[in-house]
Amino acid sequence: MKPLTEDHLAIYRRHMVEVIDIHFDLLSDELGKSHLGESLRTALLKVPRHVFVPRELIMAAYQDGPLPIGFDKTISQPFIAALMVDQLDVQPDDKVLEIGTGYGYQAALLAELARHVFSIDVVEEFIEMAEARVQALCYDNVTLRVGDGSRGWPDEAPFDKILVTAAGEEIPEALAEQLKPGGRLVMPLGGQDVQQIKRIEKRANGELATHAIMPARFTPLEIV
Repeated sequence: MKPLTEDHLAIYRRHMVEVIDIHFDLLSDELGKSHLGESLRTALLKVPRHVFVPRELIMAAYQDGPLPIGFDKTISQPFIAALMVDQLDVQPDDKVLEIGTGYGYQAALLAELARHVFSIDVVEEFIEMAEARVQALCYDNVTLRVGDGSRGWPDEAPFDKILVTAAGEEIPEALAEQLKPGGRLVMPLGGQDVQQIKRIEKRANGELATHAIMPARFTPLEIV
């Protein structure tokens, strides 16, 4: 078989976005919208998802499903990744915290949308792999570190937006504290078997308003 070219990969990316569009249309009642935001669409068409999966899975990188990346973790289904970023409503001047870096795909998407992205993973090897990838793609607005994501990143707080890509039964207190008033946090919440992706908005008085988006299943947030 011939090797994949950049033209082939661009076609796969376009197909991936078309499938995401179908999901958004089918779930328009639940999501309150029937299409992706244009800035996120542009990011999805630009960021090379195949760079952020194990080499042996490159052919499956743009399929609409999660893929294993080691350490009992996965890279999320493209639709779920897009949905969670879309629900954040990232603005160009936002400072964003991501919990659960993996190979760095969502950090790269966020970097296309935000002023700066800070991303934490408990797995040191993931941070090393993500660092190599975001540097190779010249994302100079991404800062990564190894750590317990449930504690957030106090030295860089507060954040306009927080994305958590692992599940918990409740929002970690540190993350709620590090979210700016008027900010948004998106996270899967629930028990080990079934969770709901939820959007949490922090009001001016510090209260949290929670909106359920859709059911999902994520690996649990590790606390160390």
